[in-house]
Amino acid sequence: MVLIKKVELEELQQDRLIGVYWTMSDLENHIGKKQVWIKENILYLQKFKKQLDVSQGGFVYYPKSCGEKWSFLASKMSQFLEDNFYTIFKR
Repeated sequence: MVLIKKVELEELQQDRLIGVYWTMSDLENHIGKKQVWIKENILYLQKFKKQLDVSQGGFVYYPKSCGEKWSFLASKMSQFLEDNFYTIFKR
């Protein structure tokens, strides 16, 4: 057993996400919500979309046509979810 500070653990967890891309399925598994809920409560809300959309400098690729896949930069999406937990769930 090794004891480390909580801050160090969080940094290690964040580091393992650097350079990793999530699919929509990965995001569903990560937050325990289905795609429909994620879209309605996070991805398509204007207050978040401006920050998230890669075409506006964000870290989420919004599919432009049928058949394209969602893509999320895991490290940044994970941090976004941490930072916005209250805002997402207070609705």
